[in-house]
Amino acid sequence: MSSTLPGFNLIDHPADLGIEARGATMAQAFEQAAIGLMSVILDLTSVEARLSRDVTLEASDLEHLLVKWLAEVLYLYDGEKFVSREFSVSELRQDSLRATVLGETFVGEKHVTRLDVKAVTYHQLIVEETNTGCRVRLFLDI
Repeated sequence: MSSTLPGFNLIDHPADLGIEARGATMAQAFEQAAIGLMSVILDLTSVEARLSRDVTLEASDLEHLLVKWLAEVLYLYDGEKFVSREFSVSELRQDSLRATVLGETFVGEKHVTRLDVKAVTYHQLIVEETNTGCRVRLFLDI
């Protein structure tokens, strides 16, 4: 499988769980990382993309932006009880991001939860662009 195809892998770690996401563009890699995060938290097949949330973030660099992006997706789930399954990063610069998150309000009888994610960490954080595509890697505190 080519590394330019969007996707993600979960990485086992003694105390955490890692996500390595890739895409043809950095925006796709950020989107796949968000899908990876939500797939750790719940079964995405139980989520419908019926409502949207707009996200605008600023950070000092792409690494910090990736952590803030996933922390925002986690906040939507934990703080606003919004489960998401589709992510569209419409603008990604070195210091800012604009995206739309699609999902719905959490319903305990409908949404099948998996793991509780406490935080997105900077542990072994990677954000890189190569001639074959883009890749990001980070670990979640579970």
